Amino acid sequence: MLPALALLTLLAAWAVSFSLFWLFALIPVAALLLLGVHDVLQRRKSILRNFPVLGHVRFMMEYIRPEVQQYFIERNTDGRPFDRDTRTVVYERSKGVHGDQAFGTELEVEASGYEFLEHSMAPEQPTPEQPRVTVGGPDCTKPYAISLLNVSAMSFGALSANAILALNKGAKAGGFAHDTGEGGISPYHRKGGGDLVWELGSGYFGARTSDGDFDPDRFRDKAADPQVKMVELKLSQGAKPGLGGVLPGAKVTAQIAEIRGVPQGVTCISPPAHRVFRTPRELVLFIARMRELAGGKPTGFKLCVGSRREFLAVCKAMLAEGVTPDFIVVDGSEGGTGAAPLEFEDNVGTPLTQGLLTVHNALVGVGLRDRIRIGASGKIARGTDIVKRVAQGADYCNAARAMMMAVGCIQAQKCHTNHCPVGVATQDPKRYRALDVPDKAVRVQRFQAATVAEAQQLIAAMGLTGPHELRPEMVHRRVSQRKVSTYAELYRYLEPGELLSGPVQGWNTDWRAADPDTFRPAVIEV
Repeated sequence: MLPALALLTLLAAWAVSFSLFWLFALIPVAALLLLGVHDVLQRRKSILRNFPVLGHVRFMMEYIRPEVQQYFIERNTDGRPFDRDTRTVVYERSKGVHGDQAFGTELEVEASGYEFLEHSMAPEQPTPEQPRVTVGGPDCTKPYAISLLNVSAMSFGALSANAILALNKGAKAGGFAHDTGEGGISPYHRKGGGDLVWELGSGYFGARTSDGDFDPDRFRDKAADPQVKMVELKLSQGAKPGLGGVLPGAKVTAQIAEIRGVPQGVTCISPPAHRVFRTPRELVLFIARMRELAGGKPTGFKLCVGSRREFLAVCKAMLAEGVTPDFIVVDGSEGGTGAAPLEFEDNVGTPLTQGLLTVHNALVGVGLRDRIRIGASGKIARGTDIVKRVAQGADYCNAARAMMMAVGCIQAQKCHTNHCPVGVATQDPKRYRALDVPDKAVRVQRFQAATVAEAQQLIAAMGLTGPHELRPEMVHRRVSQRKVSTYAELYRYLEPGELLSGPVQGWNTDWRAADPDTFRPAVIEV
């Protein structure tokens, strides 16, 4: 009797477990069936109506495509905006690794566009000290010795609190400058103690009235901070010149609202144009006013070059008023941004090489180059980039995305989503808490020091004693398979005062059309 009862119990248990097994097995089948019915009935996506269930595989593959491309497909010399070799150099130098490579270059040295430096058979020994450039014209009473490589403009809001703090601590340790970006001076810029370049955009954040105009009293008070070494008026940004910025109200936290001087929770807009000037002459006079309010600290402006005629009009205004900025930062159209329309990133603005040459030549041509320092910003990541830009006409360089990579950026290109995977370009505390400030600050300092040291090594290999001896004829560019030209041969470099002495071929039409009292083009009879 007992064995029979036990057998019946086992059979009942098996039946129940068998039924439960099939019940659980049918759950995913039922879920897929429901998903298929939903796909067929929905009307937004044609691919799902034609290929229910399977169509989702396509969207999954599209979602992970950037990661697959970056980690498994692209070659060392592929990848945009920065290729893998460049990213590796930045990471290794920030970690204190030398960054050597074996077996020779992977670049196509016979391809058009390949550039190389002219070395010497009698190289010099590089100097151990970092070169510095004194910024401050005749009207500046507090000149500043800026480093050869500095942190370019990146606002708190675009970057996280921890990222800003790491950058500033690194700048303090390395003795280089940190541009605040147009978002204003945050507590994280101050806490690190690094030298600041205070950038003021068209929103005048941190120095604005309640209706968005410039507030001279607030500006004077903040510019007096000894940590602020230079003040900079932003006219345009490389990745989105001619376009204002928008920070959605949901991202305008109480802290950001206080820093920028705007209402909390209300969409914050930087208009495309400035209120403080409408003509080249008014721009120049406002720069002089900023310098006076800042107590004589170096004052200048940043721009992505657009119309050469407009910049020449600013030069004419400088001559007419006897007023010059202490520095001009030229941002190339290849520069980065947290967010911008693709059309602006791809098709608006002048690349750094042409923009830099325009500004340098214009200032030389009107005899003002010795009064104004030029900074170059736009894809500066390696020592070679510094050498090339200084040879082309810059005095110093700024880097943004390379500094972000030193902090930990992996070029995920999710800056505009608030979902930065490494906590650099996000305001999500769950993400940016992973960014360890002390460690990343050291990496920023190491990267800057190693990159400048590499530039000095390159300069020494060219037989020069310092960056001040670099010339455009020392940089070569292959323009075709049969021809290599130097930058001195590719572009005409003007002589001091040449624009003032008479017509200059290639410049005359723009020079005649330039008017210091308007940015609008004049009608010139040819």
